[in-house]
Amino acid sequence: MRRRTSLRWGLSVLLALGTAALGLTPVAAAPAQPTQARPLSPGLVTAMQRDLGLSASQARTRLKQEAAATHLAPRAEQAAGAAFGGTWYDAARGTLVVGLTDTGTAAADSVRSLGTRVVSVAHSARTLDAAKAVLDKAARADGAPAAVRSWHVDPRTSTVVAEIRKGAERSAAVTAFLAPARKAGLLTILTYAAKETPQTFAAGTVGGDPYYINGNTRCSIGFSVVGGFVSAGHCGTAGSSVVGWDGSAMGTFAGSSFPGNDYSYIQIGNGWWTVPVVLGWGTVSDVLVRGSAVAPVGSSICRSGSTTHWHCGTVLTQNETVNYSQGSVYELTGTSVCAEPGDSGGSFITGDQAQGVTSGGWGNCTSGGQTWFQPVNEILTRYGLTLVTA
Repeated sequence: MRRRTSLRWGLSVLLALGTAALGLTPVAAAPAQPTQARPLSPGLVTAMQRDLGLSASQARTRLKQEAAATHLAPRAEQAAGAAFGGTWYDAARGTLVVGLTDTGTAAADSVRSLGTRVVSVAHSARTLDAAKAVLDKAARADGAPAAVRSWHVDPRTSTVVAEIRKGAERSAAVTAFLAPARKAGLLTILTYAAKETPQTFAAGTVGGDPYYINGNTRCSIGFSVVGGFVSAGHCGTAGSSVVGWDGSAMGTFAGSSFPGNDYSYIQIGNGWWTVPVVLGWGTVSDVLVRGSAVAPVGSSICRSGSTTHWHCGTVLTQNETVNYSQGSVYELTGTSVCAEPGDSGGSFITGDQAQGVTSGGWGNCTSGGQTWFQPVNEILTRYGLTLVTA
């Protein structure tokens, strides 16, 4: 593999720095507890100051609180049992919030003892997930109306939220599609402008960017795994060839799924190798990846991509179904982070915990917008992969 000698491109090989040289060893994904006590990348704090309007001290405090919330979330769900209605991070209070359908039980006391804030919600997560699953089943069977941008469970309102293009809320197709959730009394409708229709963020060839598929499409690397890296499924199909930023052969798509899912696994060789970093592109310092614990809704999150580089925002939704023109994609996570064509497949990370790979969105990084990502743990499980971590 050929390398440029400049500092920027020495970093921008996108995981083409040797793990042995850095003294780093690939280990299993998703450790039991995030190691947020380790020093943070200065660039991560800087980006959160810029995109979230925080001071450096506030950014560090928030990352510490979010790491604690991420660790507590699965324990709280287990303690809550059948009364569990979902979790989210409350940035104003710096705590994990747990929704329960019954707040006066021993189970509720157990949840409180973990240090979480307990609130009453109307419906259990099981009930809400079942209602969303009915919509997912209909979309898989017959497709969703084009005017329906997405649908997801919102634990904060204890409803199934559907986002509908403004003016189409009462159309026959939309009404019929949403009827099961409306009949169950679980539906909330939000509207969006036509310009906010989601699209994937792949792009035509632009020189000096992470990787190219079959010579004419550019996407961004997500995260290193043992044997290669993961990215978005819409970037290429199984067997598609991949070259790196320098034009040298990199590998091939060993697996890809889109629509339905939006993930892929690219096996590499030809002198390329992997490291557990998310690039700052010379704008911010690179960030080490130490695991893949899932950040709750409300947490801060940052994204690195080959077009717009580094931007931050918050986690808005989880397990959201997004209706692209190519078909619906399920189990995505929604964020307030911007992105643009060429950023597809790029890394989403909270603190030092890998979250997922960029799928698509609407808007841009000048006027703002929204993005969705495919959670990385699903990709690891699907292909039996091991995340490369520091």
